[in-house]
Order: sequence, then C-alpha cells, then structure tokens
Amino acid sequence: MSEGGALLCIGVAIILGLIISLVYIFSDKKKKYSAHFAFTLALLPSIVCVVIMVVGSDIARAISLGGVFALVRFRSVPGDSKDITNVFYAMVVGLTAGMGYVTLAIMVTVIIGALYFVLNIFQFGARKSVTKQLRITIPENLNFNGAFDDLFNEYATSFELERVKTTNLGTLYELTYAIDMKTGADEKQFIDAIRCRNGNLNIILCKMPEKLEQL
Repeated sequence: MSEGGALLCIGVAIILGLIISLVYIFSDKKKKYSAHFAFTLALLPSIVCVVIMVVGSDIARAISLGGVFALVRFRSVPGDSKDITNVFYAMVVGLTAGMGYVTLAIMVTVIIGALYFVLNIFQFGARKSVTKQLRITIPENLNFNGAFDDLFNEYATSFELERVKTTNLGTLYELTYAIDMKTGADEKQFIDAIRCRNGNLNIILCKMPEKLEQL
C-alpha cells in the first residue's frame, strides 16, 4: 500500500472512530456513559488500522488478529455485553479500513451505528419492570414462610426469596428478596406495612446489584 493510500485509510479510521464514539454517547438516554470508554472507541479503529497495515502478510495478520481480539477479554470482565459489542464494532471498522476496504468500512460504520442507535433509543429488549432487592430483618420468633406474601401480592408483580441469613448472634434473621414492584406502587406505604410485621427492624429496598455479564 502506498503512503497516500495508508494516510487515506488512517484518516478514514480516525473519522469513523469519532462517529462510533458519538453514537455510543448520544444513544445513552440516561447519560451514564463512560468518558474513558468513549475516548477508547474514538481511537481504537485507527490503532487497529495501523496494526493491520504494518503486519502485511496473511499469516502474520492471522496471528496478530488472534492477539488483538484476545485483548477484548480484558474489557469483558468489568463491562457489560453492550460495551463488548462496541469494542468489536470499533475493531471491525479498524480492520476493514486497515485492509484497504475504505468504502466497506464506511458502510459498516453507518449501518451498524444506525442500528445500534435505534435499538438503544427504543430500549430494545429492556424489561418494563425493574427488579429491586428487598432486605428485611425479622426477630427469630417470627416464621418468615409466607409472612409477607399478602403484601408482596398487593404491591409487587413478582417476588422471590433469595437468601436467609442469621444476624446479631442468631437473634435476628435477614431475608433477601428479589422483587418487581407494580407500576405506581407506593414504596413508602409498602415499607410501612412491612414495618408493622417485623417489629420496626431494619428494612432496605434498593436497586438490584448488577451481575457480571459475559458473552
């Protein structure tokens, strides 16, 4: 590849990387995107593009591609599946530009970017109800089996007892539930009703801790 062609590929990869980064930023309706991750997406296509152009031969290219894609594992541990998708998206664009397929790289960026943006905006696959974690402390003499079921049926669409733990040297129990609250349910009234059952001991209703997502 000539120097002019190489500069063209790198320039296109830089522009496409910025577009990918902007798609990631503006498709996040809750504005909770990571600035560091957006920075990474902007640079990743151009970096991969240079790697592919430097490698040259087909055999070496195959080996290098295996190593580059293996690096995605480091991102997959702390991130979620959408972050991994963005990494693959940026890498594919960089690979395509690095191999000289500039038009194809632009087409991939536009088509996949538009699809990613639309699916995010319309919350494709998102659950209508949010699962929360409810932790109730009860005295040891209270039978927890079915003790709160009537309240759960009134204020929640579904619930599940996930863990029972003894505390305070066995004098108290801590019950952990996964619960889907009904739309418009009054959480304060719900908690007040539980307080009347558990002797006004600790009650915690919070967002369900995120589980590690992997491909």
